[in-house]
Amino acid sequence: MLTRRLAAALLALATLAGIQVVTTAPAFAAVRTLYYDSSQAQEFVAVVDQAASLWNTKVTSVRFVKVGAGQSANVRVYADNGWPRTYTGSLGNGYWYMGREAVDDGYYKLRIATHEFGHILGLPDNRTGLCSDLMSGSSAPVSCTNANPSAAEAARVQRNFATGLVPATDGAEVVYIG
Repeated sequence: MLTRRLAAALLALATLAGIQVVTTAPAFAAVRTLYYDSSQAQEFVAVVDQAASLWNTKVTSVRFVKVGAGQSANVRVYADNGWPRTYTGSLGNGYWYMGREAVDDGYYKLRIATHEFGHILGLPDNRTGLCSDLMSGSSAPVSCTNANPSAAEAARVQRNFATGLVPATDGAEVVYIG
């Protein structure tokens, strides 16, 4: 009881003296917002937006927001007739293509889009062949419609963005195909 009163008195005295007191409450990193531009994704705009929303429900350390007028995008999404692929130079930044070749082969559009956003979030391809692994990409059967990251994949994204700091890179661009 005496200890509590003494602590309260010291806190009040420190406050009056203009001293900032640090508590022992855990510090939480702010959510990192990544702005994305899907305006060049052509017929895939809706599925790209859905994939961004899906990631927002699976991780809390980073959030995708569609770019507004006058804002710069961290991520740009395009569509072409090739295979889906992502180009990234640093965590949370880059651009990717929604390739019609994979769509024409029968791969699930939402899985493709969520997978490519996964690369932007720092996840590499992981060719396990398992439908339950989002980053297994085209090694999973064409019939796979799972567009959700596994618990391990979501946890890795959480770790990637948990500190609020972006790891330094050597400036090299990383390309993920598929």
